[in-house]
Amino acid sequence: MKKYSLHIKYLLMLSIIIFLFGFASHRNVNKKVEDVQVVFENGENLFISYDIVNKLLIQNFSSDQNQTKENINLNNLEEFVQSNEMIENAEVFLTIKGDLGVIVRQRTPVLRVANSTGSYYYDSQGKKMPLSENYSARVPLTSSDLNINNCDDIICLSNKIISDDFLQKQIIGINQIETKGTYQFELRTRLGNQVVIFGDMKRVDEKIKKLKVFYQKAIEDKTLETYRTINLKFINQVVCAK
Repeated sequence: MKKYSLHIKYLLMLSIIIFLFGFASHRNVNKKVEDVQVVFENGENLFISYDIVNKLLIQNFSSDQNQTKENINLNNLEEFVQSNEMIENAEVFLTIKGDLGVIVRQRTPVLRVANSTGSYYYDSQGKKMPLSENYSARVPLTSSDLNINNCDDIICLSNKIISDDFLQKQIIGINQIETKGTYQFELRTRLGNQVVIFGDMKRVDEKIKKLKVFYQKAIEDKTLETYRTINLKFINQVVCAK
């Protein structure tokens, strides 16, 4: 008899736990979202503001911001936020408190284009990115005619420049010149105002290393201003013209 009584107590306790869990889950699901928490992955909201992200989310709500959690499609919200041309990726989730959380990764411009087609950026992945009213990126400028078929090399070179602290400060422009089916590059500099004849993308890391060594030596010797061009196309040497 005691054995059956013990089983009944266990079943009763289990039923109560299931009921409470179901009740809490029901209340949690039907709880309304009242706040949005936006976090920028790189720590800086340079090209897009918190308010703009909030507006993107609110615009995608069917009626207003105070919707129940079960009515929110997180995948749709992510796609909607990522449709903004300044945003590379967005992760939308619900917090423990029931608020809407968003982690945003902005696109990273590496090259600014200013030519007859307009003025815009290319990002690190080679996609067009509009200029921002909030911030102007410190990236090389080009007036070359670029399109989806001929921008791979210049984007690769721009990424190399942006990822190097010294070159990012020193290189202010890139010209892309087509020669016999290949693309040659010339760089414009901030200090000394020289033209760097970079050539094609063969031995790109070697050329960048040579350029940095040359600048360190020329700045130390205070001879940088005496040069007009710096040619990196030759193997194991830098050829300069005054």
